[in-house]
Amino acid sequence: MSATNSDGEATGNASAGGEEIVDFLYPYRNRYETHRRLPETGVDQERLLAMVGEMSEREDAAAREGKISGSLYHGGEEHFAFLAEVYRHFAHMNVLQRDMYPSATKFEGEIISMALGLLNGDAADAEGDAPCGVLTSGGSESLISAMLVYRERGRARGISEPEVVMPTTAHVALLKGAHYLGVKAVRVPVGDDFRADVDAMAAAIGPRTVALVGSAGTYPHGVIDPIAELSELALEHEVGLHVDGCLGGFILPWAERLEHEVPRWDFRLPGVTSISADTHKYGYAPKGTGVLLYRNPQLRHHQYFVSTDWPGGIYASPGFAGSRSGGLIAATWAAMVSLGESGYLRLAEGILATAAALRETVDSIPELQAFGRSPFMVAFGSSELDIWHVNDALQDRGWRMNGCQLPAGLHFCVTRPNTLPGVAEAFAADLHEAVAYAKDPPSTPPRSGALYGSGGADMPPTADLLVGYLDATSVAAPQQ
Repeated sequence: MSATNSDGEATGNASAGGEEIVDFLYPYRNRYETHRRLPETGVDQERLLAMVGEMSEREDAAAREGKISGSLYHGGEEHFAFLAEVYRHFAHMNVLQRDMYPSATKFEGEIISMALGLLNGDAADAEGDAPCGVLTSGGSESLISAMLVYRERGRARGISEPEVVMPTTAHVALLKGAHYLGVKAVRVPVGDDFRADVDAMAAAIGPRTVALVGSAGTYPHGVIDPIAELSELALEHEVGLHVDGCLGGFILPWAERLEHEVPRWDFRLPGVTSISADTHKYGYAPKGTGVLLYRNPQLRHHQYFVSTDWPGGIYASPGFAGSRSGGLIAATWAAMVSLGESGYLRLAEGILATAAALRETVDSIPELQAFGRSPFMVAFGSSELDIWHVNDALQDRGWRMNGCQLPAGLHFCVTRPNTLPGVAEAFAADLHEAVAYAKDPPSTPPRSGALYGSGGADMPPTADLLVGYLDATSVAAPQQ
């Protein structure tokens, strides 16, 4: 790969194909100065504001066209301008200093309470039930924390090598948590409907099992696992059941109220012991926020860390983070309170209607097959065409789909920008053209693939190359 000088100009020679990769990862390297070290004198703030304004305008352009799948869980430009103003008042606040900033206790407690109300925490009324929760930075922290809780609960029961049984479609952050925490993730294939296979999960339960996992809905396909059956299974074997509602947690309750067919998946089911849900998705809060809810405080206590003999003072923390942003917590609270039930219902109605329209388009094309049924997402692949050629053609028309694998496919997770007038119709026209393109593509292989978080960027699925990709996205500019 090539390096750049202080003016952001390319120097040296790139390896074969390297220049194109560098341009993809660093599109600003020839436009703005690259800072490899602190400048001797600070850069003028107005100049910096102009630069970041240009970047955000360029990067938001596609969002305004409504052609992005997921990613932009956007409550509207005015909504986020309001949240930015709320954030400004508390941007300097560290939640660790509760005596200085008691507002954080109000905001945090009310966020958890509102989330519990939405997910029917009041239905958890068995002996010992007292639903509670914590705030997190989003889905990964929520899921890793849940793995920690069930590991510690298992250890308290004498299980030294705990196992968690989950479908293969369960979010990859659970595998990350298992990797970090020394928990064995027992992965079970899903059924033809892409939902968890309850019989297969039952067969995977053993003496070391501490918890089961189900999703509402799954990241690849948006489907809701058979949580009611998993609840019965968890009760039968006296193990925990974590429901990953990070994606669907803040839209499925509104879908149910709007009389869409949504099976029960929350605390109304007695075997559900914890639920994660991302406020920064369909909760329309700023990125970096989520909730992790527990059926009782005893489970939550397994997440806590306390130390009484540290020279720096007595320390207590509810989760992995120490310092936490009061601005994010305040803005999350403001998002929920300002929208209210009527606002969430209004946004959900448009999203669900758009998802239904996209699904009709996919169903109308014989060469495509839908993967499962989701109220807010349409996922599809093809047994006749290379789906990545379809994706290439969609990319050429400005669409950013999410790539999936095993089986290969695409999904369109509908968010508010996709509900703009004409978007569903434009997608229908472009998808038909993309399928026609894929029937007789160029002889070259497709450009796109299934790299998570990249919109289907081409990335060979080898560990070494993926490590190289992570390295390359963590430096200011490529070195020679």
